[in-house]
Amino acid sequence: MLLEQKTIIVSDEMHRVCPQFVGAAVYAEFVNTPYNTALWQEIDRYLAEYTKSQTVDTIKHIPAIEATRAVYRKCGKDPSRYRPSGEALIRRVLKGKGLYQIDTAVDLINLASIAYGYSIGGFDYDKIAGDRIVLGIGREGEPYEGIGRGMINIEGLPVYRDDQGGIGTPTSDNERTKIDASTSHLLALVNGYDGNADTVMKTAQMIQQLLRDCADSDGGLIATYQ
Repeated sequence: MLLEQKTIIVSDEMHRVCPQFVGAAVYAEFVNTPYNTALWQEIDRYLAEYTKSQTVDTIKHIPAIEATRAVYRKCGKDPSRYRPSGEALIRRVLKGKGLYQIDTAVDLINLASIAYGYSIGGFDYDKIAGDRIVLGIGREGEPYEGIGRGMINIEGLPVYRDDQGGIGTPTSDNERTKIDASTSHLLALVNGYDGNADTVMKTAQMIQQLLRDCADSDGGLIATYQ
C-alpha cells in the first residue's frame, strides 16, 4: 500500500500468523494543540454512554480485542502482561480512572480506539525513516523504547518497523516517532487482526472526521493494506 511517499507492507511472517489481517492508514496534515474543548466534550459524552453498556468482563468479547489477544498468543506473547493499547484504554475507563489527556492528536486517536476496540498506532510522519513501513514480529533482544515505558521487550509482539527499527506495537508506540506539540503530519495505523475491513474503515473514517472537527485538517487520506 502506497501512502504519500511511504509504502506499508505486511510481512510474510505476519501473514502466516494472521492471514486475515487488514489495516487502514490515515495520513493528514493538521494543527496539534494541547487541548481541544469540543473534542473533550465528545469524549466525556461518549464515555458516559460507553460505561453503561460495557464492563471489564464483557470487553474481552469485543472482536477487535479478542482477535488482537489471539494474535499475541500465536506470536508467543502474553496479552495480559503486555496488554494491547485498545484494551488497556477501555479497561482504564471502565475502572473509573478516566482517559489520559495528552494532546489533541493523541486524544482523538484514543477516542477512536475505545469506540471500536482496535489498537491504533499514532506517529509523527516526518520522523519515520525511509520510504517503507513493514509489519512483522518482534525479535529477541530487539531494542525498543516504548512511550513513557522505557526499554520494553517486544519479542513476540507485532511490530511496525521503518529503516531504523521498530516504531509501533499494539502495546506501545516508540518514543522516536511519537506525536508531540510540533507534529504537523500524522500517520495513524488501525490494526484489524479480526479481518473486518468494514469496521477498520469506519475507525479510520472516525479519525478523519475528528481531525476535520478538532485539528484544523481536511481529513487527509485513507488507504487500506493487507
